[in-house]
Amino acid sequence: MKVLKDDNYREKINSYTKQDWKPLFDLIPLIEQTDKFGDDTEAMKSLEKGIFIMDPYEEHHVVEQFREAVYAIPVMIDFDWSAWDEGRKIVSDDNFDYDSIDIPTKCKIISAIVRNDRFCSGRLVSAFETGMMLKVLRSIQRQAEPGEPAK
Repeated sequence: MKVLKDDNYREKINSYTKQDWKPLFDLIPLIEQTDKFGDDTEAMKSLEKGIFIMDPYEEHHVVEQFREAVYAIPVMIDFDWSAWDEGRKIVSDDNFDYDSIDIPTKCKIISAIVRNDRFCSGRLVSAFETGMMLKVLRSIQRQAEPGEPAK
């Protein structure tokens, strides 16, 4: 898994072209057509029987493809996401304008959510179901001009 370092992630991400982002942009129509991004039905049935499942969500394939793409490009950033108060405020605001922040900051949001999902199963699924992740991807797409470095 490729992860960008906290000391040079901005430079690397700002060098990406629209073609570099294509694996994520290709997911946008699939995300728009998906109603349910995860299912914890089986885990809940097990819990009723007293069986606790550590990773209760069966993720929709688009969520799995997203996770693979963010590591492959890469947009995942190695930073102390759990102490990032600014990011917590951004994702807590349903009306936040993602166009008001740069692409590297959006990548920090993606990184924080994907990493948090490892400790709090369903966090990534929730980001898709609320529409937040789609907003982030559309915003990146608007800011990444064809053939130009992303800003």
